[in-house]
Amino acid sequence: MIPISFLLLLLLLLLPLPICAFLATPTSQAQEYLKLRLLRKTPLPSARQALALDSLRLSSSSSTTTSSSVPVVSGASSGAGQYFVDFRIGTPPQRIRLVADTGSDLVWARCSPCRGPSCSSRHPPGSAFLPRLSSSFAPFHCYDPSCRLVPHPRHSPRCPRSRIHSPCRFRYSYSDRSSATGFFSRETATLNASSGRPARLPALPLGCAFNVSTGPSFGAARGVLGLGRGPISFPSHAAPRFGAAFSYCLPDYTLSPPPTSYLLVGAAPRHRHQNLSFTPLLSNPLSPTFYYIRILSASVDATLLPIDPSVWALDPTSGAGGTVIDSGTTLSFLPAPAYVQILRAMTSRLPRAAIAGGPPGFDLCVNASGGGVRLPRLGFRLLGGAELAPPPENYFIDTAEGVRCLGLQPVSRTGPGFGVIGNLMQQGFLFVFDLDRATSRLGFSRTGCID
Repeated sequence: MIPISFLLLLLLLLLPLPICAFLATPTSQAQEYLKLRLLRKTPLPSARQALALDSLRLSSSSSTTTSSSVPVVSGASSGAGQYFVDFRIGTPPQRIRLVADTGSDLVWARCSPCRGPSCSSRHPPGSAFLPRLSSSFAPFHCYDPSCRLVPHPRHSPRCPRSRIHSPCRFRYSYSDRSSATGFFSRETATLNASSGRPARLPALPLGCAFNVSTGPSFGAARGVLGLGRGPISFPSHAAPRFGAAFSYCLPDYTLSPPPTSYLLVGAAPRHRHQNLSFTPLLSNPLSPTFYYIRILSASVDATLLPIDPSVWALDPTSGAGGTVIDSGTTLSFLPAPAYVQILRAMTSRLPRAAIAGGPPGFDLCVNASGGGVRLPRLGFRLLGGAELAPPPENYFIDTAEGVRCLGLQPVSRTGPGFGVIGNLMQQGFLFVFDLDRATSRLGFSRTGCID
């Protein structure tokens, strides 16, 4: 396993030209963008399931910030509130469903070496990618510098001396003990563009996983669409053509039928016409994949809470702390000192008769059956002056008939943890990830989610 610090050095010194090009600053003239429909796993998990899966994801992700010897661990397999996209790769294109994950970089798909007439019966459409049927599939050689950008199987040399023509092998591990192992490759993706014409993206870095062991939380997905900040992520690859940005809207999926939601990859023109608030995206050298923001303060019902600003800070030495925007986590996790103050303020603003019992793991629940209880309003002041003030429905969740519980959880600052703004808190907002190196910011707005 290559240390993270070494990988960071390689990004500056050893990247091949095709990969380096992914980091290029796009022209401001990019108008076309990719439009991928987001699909949600059904049925939705219960509040207790969401808490268990989110905690698992958070613990696995946090571990990567403290030790360079830990394998790359994505949270995609343990997120309760996942979103999926239908992706088409290969020539001719083959459709396969992937988890859209802002917490990892690699795009990988379940692969099969099958060829011949029996493949259709052994692998129904969408169940696996068949590289032998694609004329554009090309594994990286193990000596290719790009091979150093992915984790390799444990106890296995990156390039066996006995094999001259050895492909680059990768292994992604997951917190639920599932894994994906195969060849790190290049492939062509064919996706829907805003122009209405299919857009072909050649030489997409792709993990072709021939050996996959996944847990039940993957649902119908057959791989992961990495939306992180690394050079092999999908937004990085699409940036030179479509612009270094992506966005999504996460509607309220308790509605039936659920609203249509899209992942837009590229600098969509509509982003310039929304009333966006911006906050800088921060970098964590020990965890470069994640999208960090800086919370300065928190308020309940417009009353500023006595939380020391250092509670929210990211420690650049240890990599601990800070707050991550994550589409794959349902609930939101806050530093313990901040959580205690928020919990106390909210409890004091509720009538004693309205407080109800709830499932284990939730500290504040409300009897909302009568509909007359006013829930406290939470707000966060962010670096740059923006304020994130979602409605109470974004952080009070239904746990039983007529009972709603506070969907916030504490994270200890004595460990490697960091705060997380989960997808429940993000519902009803347009979130724009502007990845241009000159700006590097997160925009959000309560408008712009309806096409």
